[in-house]
Amino acid sequence: MTATQILLLIIAYFVVLILISYFTGKEDSNAAFFKANKSAPWYLVAFGMIGASLSGVTFISVPGAVETKQFGYLQVVFGYFFGYLAIAYILLPIYYKLNLTSIYTYLKDRFGNVSYKTGSIAFLISRVVGASFRLFLVAKVLQLLVFNQYNIPFTITVIITIALIWLYTFKGGIKTIIFTDTLQTLFMLISVVVTIIFLATALDLNSISEVYTNVKESTMSKIFFFNDVNDAQYFLKSFLAGMFITITMTGLDQDMMQKNLTCKNLKEAQKNMISFSIVLVFVNILFLVLGLMLTQYAQVNGISAQKDNLFPTIAMLPDIGIITSAFFLLGLIAAAYSSADSALTSLTTSFCIDIIELDKKPETSQKRIRKQTHVAMSVLLVIVIVLFDAIFKDVSVIWELFKAAGYTYGPLLGLFALGIFTKTQLKDQYVWVIALVAPIISYLINVYSVELLNGYQIGFEILIINGLLTFLGLILIRRKQH
Repeated sequence: MTATQILLLIIAYFVVLILISYFTGKEDSNAAFFKANKSAPWYLVAFGMIGASLSGVTFISVPGAVETKQFGYLQVVFGYFFGYLAIAYILLPIYYKLNLTSIYTYLKDRFGNVSYKTGSIAFLISRVVGASFRLFLVAKVLQLLVFNQYNIPFTITVIITIALIWLYTFKGGIKTIIFTDTLQTLFMLISVVVTIIFLATALDLNSISEVYTNVKESTMSKIFFFNDVNDAQYFLKSFLAGMFITITMTGLDQDMMQKNLTCKNLKEAQKNMISFSIVLVFVNILFLVLGLMLTQYAQVNGISAQKDNLFPTIAMLPDIGIITSAFFLLGLIAAAYSSADSALTSLTTSFCIDIIELDKKPETSQKRIRKQTHVAMSVLLVIVIVLFDAIFKDVSVIWELFKAAGYTYGPLLGLFALGIFTKTQLKDQYVWVIALVAPIISYLINVYSVELLNGYQIGFEILIINGLLTFLGLILIRRKQH
């Protein structure tokens, strides 16, 4: 595909999203923006959450990592499943019982205002970093495929990317996103299937059984790693990390929970979460199979692209055909925007509800403040993505994303765990100190783990370590009961 064809495809795609926004955003109220009037069908929420959970990072980085990490990522995915069960039966009942708009209001009721603000700020940092990582990856791909041909700087690419998200979310918010995410998830899954079909034909695999045999016999399809506890991919480390990544990055994340809270009641929200978690396992298997076949295709055809460059490079080759290339681009854009649009909305929601406490402002100015916040969050994402471009070069973004999540979500894990599983009360004014110190200690442990722990390499479990340190630190500032 030429740069002009790609640009026309992107324009057509966003015309569709803006049309959806027009019809779903007619009610320009805060209730519709924040909670979709609690009327969203659970099955639409579940299907749309697939795209939001995977994002452009999964779309690019999971297939690209198969050559070096094999199918080890599936160990993390199995942990995800059990994490979703914990969300459905531990966290969702609490959120629905308290009828929350922002889930961090729970911390205010449980511990006090400082805990509430600390949790909210931890989320804002986490989501800004996470959303920026995801959009950074996709913006780089679009820069390579389209905007370099027109000599447009990367910063302008990022501004255009964020501006388009703002354009179709600024009125309808979460109500619009539920519908756009459904469409975007569909495009993403079709893209993966179409690419696998092309690769199967190119590799002379003429049936599903031959594809299965090819995957089974490949050395890259190894799933479980039990031999070396020091290995970052050791099973127990990966499984537990996956479970806690899900609990924090979904269950303690306003972005993902805001979608669940649009369901009519707890039962429908739980149906959404369970069905979504089952489907997600199979979708991730599809991505890993895609990664194995992309690697094989690259090896057969002498293509040197690796990691995050593998899928985009092959997808845009002339030999692959315009239809497959078009579906790849649709899938990539859909995966990126299905997570980024909800991130922008949830950042706006959390800042309005948790930080500036919008409900305490005059009713006549609430809508205006919400819209101003939406613009400010868009500008912030642009700034952070441009900074990432200066910092990260030859990396697999999904692993960097999870590393970052380990430090930013740890305090949330510790705070919620203490609140839910104990009756401890805290000296609330000191909570922010623990939330600051625990990630710093976690970082030092990670840096010196090989020397301090006899060769042990810390992987995704840095999140668990961080959460545990926060939990123990909070115990130190507990308030004595009289």
